[in-house]
Amino acid sequence: MKKGIHPESYRTVVFKDISIDKMWLGKSTANTKETLTWEDGTEYPLVKLEISNESHPFFTGKMKLVDTAGRIDKFKKRYTKKATEEKTAE
Repeated sequence: MKKGIHPESYRTVVFKDISIDKMWLGKSTANTKETLTWEDGTEYPLVKLEISNESHPFFTGKMKLVDTAGRIDKFKKRYTKKATEEKTAE
């Protein structure tokens, strides 16, 4: 490995897959403001993930709709609003 190109600020963090509510310890340089007290009583930075290998359909073999940010509801709301406007314009 080349010297001076890899980050030296690796620290232990808790990763949380918010779609299935599963957590595990790992190392990362990701910045986060949230923390979580782990099972051993130690407080670690918390990195939230929308999807991981534990919930991704490719790895699980199950097709599952994951809408953690309400994107589908926002789309439907916007689409129905436009469709209603178009009908009233006709």
